[in-house]
Amino acid sequence: MGCSCCSTRCWLITGSVAGAVACLLGVILIPVGNTVIEDTVKKEAVLEKGTTAYENWISAGAPVYRQFWLFDVQNPDEVVANGSIPQLQQRGPYTYRTRYIPKQNITFSENHTVSFVLPAEAVFEPSLSHGFEEDKVTSLNLAVAGVYNLIDHAWANMFIESSKSSLFLRRTVRELLWGYTDPMLKRTLGVFYPYNNTYDGPYGVFTGKDDINKVSMIDTWNNQPTVPYWNNSYCNMINGTDGSSFPPFLDKKKALYFFSSDICRSVSADYDGSVDLKGITVYRYMLPEQTFASPTVNPDNKCFCTNYEATKNCTLAGVLDIKSCKGFPVFISLPHFLHGSPELLDTVHGLNPNPEEHSTYLDVEPITGFTLRFAKRLQINMMYGPSKEIKILNKVKENTVFPIVWLNESAALDDETAARIKNDLFARIETLEVVQISLIVIGAVVFVLCLIGICIQERRRRKIIA
Repeated sequence: MGCSCCSTRCWLITGSVAGAVACLLGVILIPVGNTVIEDTVKKEAVLEKGTTAYENWISAGAPVYRQFWLFDVQNPDEVVANGSIPQLQQRGPYTYRTRYIPKQNITFSENHTVSFVLPAEAVFEPSLSHGFEEDKVTSLNLAVAGVYNLIDHAWANMFIESSKSSLFLRRTVRELLWGYTDPMLKRTLGVFYPYNNTYDGPYGVFTGKDDINKVSMIDTWNNQPTVPYWNNSYCNMINGTDGSSFPPFLDKKKALYFFSSDICRSVSADYDGSVDLKGITVYRYMLPEQTFASPTVNPDNKCFCTNYEATKNCTLAGVLDIKSCKGFPVFISLPHFLHGSPELLDTVHGLNPNPEEHSTYLDVEPITGFTLRFAKRLQINMMYGPSKEIKILNKVKENTVFPIVWLNESAALDDETAARIKNDLFARIETLEVVQISLIVIGAVVFVLCLIGICIQERRRRKIIA
């Protein structure tokens, strides 16, 4: 029996071939499409004018806030007179908008790096605060704690008594945070003084132009490739980025590293799970417990232990002495001494560490490496203890790492930016996936149906012959 090109059999054969080709094309598009997406992401992740990464990098897209909770001492007289344990009450949050000024002094170099400084400004946001800047709080006297740790106690007592200073003082929130004139030292003191009109940096980071795996990685800070604070090459290393973004295509199995000038060191964050953020899947990275663990638990922290008295010969977990960095005897911890040794909570009462409220985390979009939400939480502490020479400390029974304030610096993706990311990136990916799946499914269905048609037609032909 003959067959012309217009016969049913020819149409079925043509259809099966077309279906197979379509299915094959859909399969081929998978690696090709992935390559196209990868190339597009790599191109847009480079820090150079005109890229998506550069526009997001030069200025924080979402508002960045710093919330402060201060610890109000409820029994200051009893602590001095009887050596009672301080009873603390948390006050706040007092919220400020920060990082709203774009990076400045941006300079590109031939070695594929770009340098810049970060201006520091803080503007009070009453609508996001529980209280006012003029609220008064009873807190540890910064000057007294300072001279206790820095000079001979006999001299310290002379300065304290001549200025009629006490272990605690009562100041406004604004004064405690941003500065007041201390009557003993005759200079301005404040937990974050100076802040406004100052700069962090300069930073030098890789643009990723020559190697996308190095994009945003810090090359230098303050014009140096390492920090000089820890008297150890390992602890002095500057690792990773500043936390605002990371190289694209994250691997869950690998930790993310970032440097924080607030604590004068680099830290790592481990993958904790996937989270939905306004319809975008992000990887949540958490600061591990071992970050401030004692060297007996985490030997890598040995070179960060510089104050043997405060850390009980480096056996105390949860605090980091940053005096060598900041020039003042300040201890950093997680809020409410989260993951710290129980002894820290025995010397002050009123703290309630809670991982949900007091942990640090980053939510990073895994394809682009952009940090779309974060919460950096730290607590500022100072130390005092028993002293025979300093009269106001005669009744104190043991060394006390005293919490002054804890902060939550945070930002989250807004609806407009989320929509733009989904339209610019994920819409293309979804469209490509739809095309791939459609070609595979439709091609496979057409191929199978045409084969079935050919088989049916062949059976009919044989019956007619028989």
